[in-house]
Amino acid sequence: MFRIQTLNKISPLGLELFPREKYEVASDLPNPDAILVRSADLHNVEIPDSVKAIARAGAGYNNIPVSACSSRGVVVFNTPGGNANAVKELVLTALLLSSRNILGGINWGNTIADKADEVPDLVEKGKSKFEGPELRGKTLGVIGLGAIGVMVANDAIALGMNVIGYDPYISVEAAWNLSRQVLRADTLEGLLTKADYVTLHTPLSDTTKGLLNAEKFRLMKKGARIINLARGGLVNEADIIAALGSGHLSSYVTDFPSAELLACPRAICIPHLGASTPEAEDNCAVMAVQQLRDFLEAGAIKNSVNFPRCRLDQRAPHRLLVANRNIPNMVGQITTILAEQNINIMDLINHHRDDYAYNIIDTEQRISDIILERLKTVEGIIRVRTIEQGV
Repeated sequence: MFRIQTLNKISPLGLELFPREKYEVASDLPNPDAILVRSADLHNVEIPDSVKAIARAGAGYNNIPVSACSSRGVVVFNTPGGNANAVKELVLTALLLSSRNILGGINWGNTIADKADEVPDLVEKGKSKFEGPELRGKTLGVIGLGAIGVMVANDAIALGMNVIGYDPYISVEAAWNLSRQVLRADTLEGLLTKADYVTLHTPLSDTTKGLLNAEKFRLMKKGARIINLARGGLVNEADIIAALGSGHLSSYVTDFPSAELLACPRAICIPHLGASTPEAEDNCAVMAVQQLRDFLEAGAIKNSVNFPRCRLDQRAPHRLLVANRNIPNMVGQITTILAEQNINIMDLINHHRDDYAYNIIDTEQRISDIILERLKTVEGIIRVRTIEQGV
């Protein structure tokens, strides 16, 4: 029986995928095998030693202490693409909001609500103050071509925009899905100089923090517009407020309001609604549950943010799973220990990612507790467990 602790309200569509005969799911469980979370902050939470995996029902994972989890062999999953359509639709909305001054017009309209029969004439006289350009024929720069960025780029092409994409780390899958009409920018600076609109779709990290700042804004066209529904820290807030105040930038639409941005007339602040659709919550929950089940029941890893993707069809009765630091001779030490105990390896796969590696080893004989304890003593091995076929 696997024990799953939920730290947020999780869509029932996902939770019902846990078979009751195999899983116990609750918000308050001692010694859980895995944690399922949305926005709860785990940085100051003591994660039990029993936890083998944490699944974030969403794309961002800043609320999870990934480095600490990695050092303990805890696999952290997210659900990239689960909320992609929801965010994409809001980006398209943001493009129009940044361009047409729709909000300004609506807010002004509310001020004349008490004018009764004068309203139609006042509307005709006042509408010119809220004029804004169309999207067709304009150039959109998409920074980051993951699941969301690709969808935004493709739909912008359908709207008649010229689209330039920049992503030095684009995956093969994303490249296959990207429209051939999207032009490639070799550098971020090259994209910024050409774009009328820029939308951000990259993770927040030490290398991307403040990615757009005063230096980058100076490269952009006067009157350009920026959309940031990815992470607030990607844009230097003080610098963009200054660029908006000077008129160099026309508009900034963000899903991450602050007091300063809310007070800035040319900033349009959305209250973090990017993934706030029932469909997105359902999709993310389903993905997170499926990934946890694959990992707990078969040792497979997909969409982990700290360990490599790894899967092996199980054709042997016994399976050994080993997480270790990515250092030389680890596979050799593991297989030597198994050979010394007359364990016949029927299949094996080893993948690594940055500082960590993961092994799936199928064997003909059962791995005893004595062998497991010996493996744990090998320097560099951080977690081992076994799975029996059908369990």
